[in-house]
Amino acid sequence: MAEKRSVCVTGAGGFLASWLVKLLLSKDYTVHATVRDPGDDKNAHLKKLERAAENLKLLKADLLDYNSLSAAITGCSGVFHVASPVPPSTVPNPEVELIEPAVKGTLNVLKASSEANVRRVVFVSSGAAVSMNPRWPKGQVKDETCWSDKEYCRTTNNWYCLSKTEAESEALEFAKRSELDVVAVCPTHIMGPMLQSAMNSSSLVLIKLLKEGYEKLENMIRMIVDVRDVAEALLLVYEKPESEGRHICTAHMIKSQDLVEMLRRIYPNYNYPKNFTEGKEEEKLSSEKLQRLGWSYRPLEETIVDSVESYRQAGLLD
Repeated sequence: MAEKRSVCVTGAGGFLASWLVKLLLSKDYTVHATVRDPGDDKNAHLKKLERAAENLKLLKADLLDYNSLSAAITGCSGVFHVASPVPPSTVPNPEVELIEPAVKGTLNVLKASSEANVRRVVFVSSGAAVSMNPRWPKGQVKDETCWSDKEYCRTTNNWYCLSKTEAESEALEFAKRSELDVVAVCPTHIMGPMLQSAMNSSSLVLIKLLKEGYEKLENMIRMIVDVRDVAEALLLVYEKPESEGRHICTAHMIKSQDLVEMLRRIYPNYNYPKNFTEGKEEEKLSSEKLQRLGWSYRPLEETIVDSVESYRQAGLLD
């Protein structure tokens, strides 16, 4: 019976995946954690997690190498597909560097899961696969029926949005064709303390607010969710038999200027942006579906303080 509690997590060394691995280990799951190089120092934090010695298997796998994924997934009853390329700001050839790996990698994970008779796959999508839709009625809250418009993502060079939209729609289509049980979670901007040593792009946003001293910054609305709450959401949709389809995962809406004021109140001595320009109004995304399953989230200030403390400990704010 112990084998039935085995699950696979792809891209296990990343920001969100590390917290998911930690959570799964704490709930007595055996975790097959795929990384590109198990010997790399940037994955060392996984081996230090509680219960890692007995319940964590670090496995070498590449999303574009079907056999390596198949070997990692065999014997698992669940798969959490967290790995996805997150680009630097400019990508010379986005179709090849971003879209193909996201879609092909996802299909490889799903095929391997189907072959291994996995009970359920949880696919980590993004709020970016929901929000980029110019045709959505103005002022109407965006729910799971709202999809980002692929052509609009292309014409506005939002390649990350496009890669997540393509990969998620392919995943849910694959589920229909194959009868594999696939559920998706679409988190917005993930913040929170880092377990991993390598910097991730969503944490960098907060670090830049503390350090860069921008002359001007757009006062945009940020939709923030804590990394630990997203990990809980992933486990929740995996374990709840009634969960199906997509689940938007977001907690707090705050304007950049208000976020900076919150930071300044707690940490007065950093180099904050000096001026703000008015940002465009962004519509609201709703996590109501996830909350109906029993998901809840922590206060924003807790996320912000825990994030900053983890950056300080890692020497990232010196």
